[in-house]
Amino acid sequence: MYYRFGKAFYFLSILFFVFYLLYFYSAMPEQISFSQDESGNLLKEMSRGSFFYGMIGVFILFNAIVLLPPKLLETKNHRGLVRLFPVGDKFRDYYLGWFYSFGGILNVSLALFIFYTHAVNNMDDDAPQQFDFLFYVIPVLFVVWIIGLFAIMVGKFKQVQNKS
Repeated sequence: MYYRFGKAFYFLSILFFVFYLLYFYSAMPEQISFSQDESGNLLKEMSRGSFFYGMIGVFILFNAIVLLPPKLLETKNHRGLVRLFPVGDKFRDYYLGWFYSFGGILNVSLALFIFYTHAVNNMDDDAPQQFDFLFYVIPVLFVVWIIGLFAIMVGKFKQVQNKS
């Protein structure tokens, strides 16, 4: 059940990322920046096209890395994972759900980075600093999810220990 919620969240996050990337790409100037100094001057500029293709590349790379373990388990191509997480095991559901939801969190964080970049480059908005809290929320989510993975693994190791 967690697996299905994780997978649904993952696919919704893909739509969220693609929507933000396409929508804000069309609204960005030809030269974009990632930060401003105190006087409002833009720093670290790059072309809009480089940003667009760079974000697509990062998106594909992150999703390929995060989806490799669950796909190896689902397709039964990795014997060790299949033995450790057999069909019907509750930890299999937790494991698959964790990876899909972590992929969703990565996609949402990339979309929020695009949103923040747009806020920095939007000349009508005077305060992109109001979105600085995102740089604190995203690492907290990553830490919580990593702790969740350790909790899943500890539970699975205890289960394996009790069986032997």
